[in-house]
Amino acid sequence: MKILFVLENFYPNIGGVETLFKSLTEQLVREGHEVLVITTRLNDDMPAEENLNGVQIRRYPFFNRYTFTLFAVFPIMRHIRNFDLVHTTSYNAGLPAYIAAKLFRKKVLITFHEVWGRLWFDLPYMGAVAKRAHYLFEQMLTKLRYDKFIAVSHSTADSMRENGIAEQRIATIYNGLNYERIENFNKNIPANNDKRPFTYTYYGRLGISKGLDILLDAAVILKEKYPDTRLKIVIPTTPKALLKKIISYIEKHQLEDYIELKHHLSSEALVAELKSSDCVVVPSYSEGFCYVAVESIALGIPVISSDKKALTEVVSGNFIKMDKLSAVSLSECIEKAMRNEWETTPIKKFELSNTVEQYIELYSTVNNVI
Repeated sequence: MKILFVLENFYPNIGGVETLFKSLTEQLVREGHEVLVITTRLNDDMPAEENLNGVQIRRYPFFNRYTFTLFAVFPIMRHIRNFDLVHTTSYNAGLPAYIAAKLFRKKVLITFHEVWGRLWFDLPYMGAVAKRAHYLFEQMLTKLRYDKFIAVSHSTADSMRENGIAEQRIATIYNGLNYERIENFNKNIPANNDKRPFTYTYYGRLGISKGLDILLDAAVILKEKYPDTRLKIVIPTTPKALLKKIISYIEKHQLEDYIELKHHLSSEALVAELKSSDCVVVPSYSEGFCYVAVESIALGIPVISSDKKALTEVVSGNFIKMDKLSAVSLSECIEKAMRNEWETTPIKKFELSNTVEQYIELYSTVNNVI
């Protein structure tokens, strides 16, 4: 098979989704398939063209995710003619990939990381007009006739059905984790048990659904009640407008000495920060899969979870669930963590090799359908 991937972000970006698609594309090449990735060129240091372990990559200088949506169709059309099928992801890459695939009568699959539906209107850090526009864009994507909608959890598949996607168009494939890499981190980066304040940590994407508003409100409560505790937040510096709001909140509530804010850590430095924490907090309004929770669990770090959407499926090991999606509930969970009152279940694993195998099987099935 010849497969064209249309991905807003790809290697050398570091993240769970990027790791998944890097592993998937490289495995496809090893099995004799031809692969081309069309993605964003974020800066001049990134090569415009690259062959990475047999995977052909073409990077284009889109200004932001919205210009990717508007203009990626042109480089896609330049390359699509020689490929059997197209694989893309929600949100911004989905539309140009679909348009080009239909114009050239190619099969097209989309991996949906989340489907929010009416949740858009309950999220913070976004104005009413923007919420409406994003909701309508998501609804449009769910109405397009992709050959397969791939859900990254059963929760995401349920959300697809609720938003009108037909059952026969849905395939569920969990995201996967490279546990060999995690074991290397566990072997080479020991836990930091030095005397320190009780520390709870948030890390991951800077997104409006991640519950950062709840986390910051909880930090105000905990600083007042337990001034010796500390919060670490490890996030990227984009989107800049959202980062500015978070920094403004920290300054307004005089949390500069309570919250340690970090950006763009290497994988090794991030793991070291996590291993010097008492727990990881995931206070999300919604999660389609949640690499943060699965990675933390694999590293042996307890998790405090909102228990929303896919978090009910993937959280295991030592954890505490929030009763309500509120700062008070989160602060109460952290108090339980301070008393070591964890729930414990057998650890669930989501092997990357299984994920890749299921994708390859799905490609074969879709490509053979007349």
